[in-house]
Amino acid sequence: MIPQLRKALQLSNMQSTYVDTAVYMAYFLMAIPAGMLLQKIGYKKSILLGLGLFSLGALLFIPAANKQSFGFFLSNLFIIGCGLTVLETAANPYATLLGDSESASFRLNLAQSFNGLGVFFGPAIGTYFILSGKTYSTSELQLMSQTDRLHYYLTEAASVKMPYLYLGCLFLVVGLAFFIFKFPEFKAENTLKKEGSIFAAWQQKHLRSAVFAQVFYVGAQVCVTSFFVRLAISAGGTSEKTAGYYLTLYGVVFMVGRFVGTFLMRFISPARLLAIYSIACIVLSILAIKIVGFGVIYVLCGLGFFMSIMFPTIFALGIKNLGENTKKGSSLLVMAIIGGAVFPVIMGKIIDASGDDIQTGYAVPFVCYFVILWMAIVAIRTEKQINKAENL
Repeated sequence: MIPQLRKALQLSNMQSTYVDTAVYMAYFLMAIPAGMLLQKIGYKKSILLGLGLFSLGALLFIPAANKQSFGFFLSNLFIIGCGLTVLETAANPYATLLGDSESASFRLNLAQSFNGLGVFFGPAIGTYFILSGKTYSTSELQLMSQTDRLHYYLTEAASVKMPYLYLGCLFLVVGLAFFIFKFPEFKAENTLKKEGSIFAAWQQKHLRSAVFAQVFYVGAQVCVTSFFVRLAISAGGTSEKTAGYYLTLYGVVFMVGRFVGTFLMRFISPARLLAIYSIACIVLSILAIKIVGFGVIYVLCGLGFFMSIMFPTIFALGIKNLGENTKKGSSLLVMAIIGGAVFPVIMGKIIDASGDDIQTGYAVPFVCYFVILWMAIVAIRTEKQINKAENL
């Protein structure tokens, strides 16, 4: 979406990252209201609302493309983000309730496993339907007649219409099926009751470090993926279409990395593994800035592999030993997703200032990984202190 809208609407690098900002800001702003809504209308109606909001945002891509309005696109993405927030807030706990409590974890993991399919198919489908493979330099565009240039812009913008039309209709069908068939309703747990406090949770040093690390992690991940295609083209020497399919490979490597990381945690503590992976990402970020040629593709996929365990590991380390403040701590860690709305904009600004040098912008995730490494070191020290106290 980012490289395509940049071409179609002639955006700067920083402006193109507002795509990330619109979606992740929606997650940040809707996180608490979605929980309150769940208490008021229940699981089924919340899921239907989430599906409806997503469908609305997706279908509005058609008039947005016709008008070639970036503001219109951003508002649609914000609506989609709000729909996804409501949907995830309701669907995840709903999955745990549909059956015996003993198998709740299995059902949730089964549902979450489909994310892996999305990571694989999403970039592949987006590349096939959205990326046109036609890229013209500023000088080439100036040589075109005004009619040909406007036709090019309109065609590039129109490429997003069909995929989002299909997505919008698909979610409407799912919503209709969910409405027609009788799914059990459960009384949502009252998350507004007095159980712990955000202030008490925030007093825990390991939670504070985890929240900061999560902000920087989400920022780093979104930065890497947002400019993956552009870097693969500029430094890797690939075509736009080919770069899009390599993004699919990145998603596969990311998924594999999560399985490998989970296996390694049987032998290495999560905090130590997080530190090792952070160091690996720091090294790979330097290579992403320096390497020219096809090797940069391997570097980017390597970043995907070593970032794979970071979100769940930081989350788990952050809420560890919080007791009654666990839910409040979890809320803070979920809201840390705001990093995905901030850091890509900074990266885009740096790229614009450097004369469209995509590699220079990878200094942003490079810095982010140092914050994650700092958090991992804090967690390791905390573990040592706990073990020392237990042995006394």
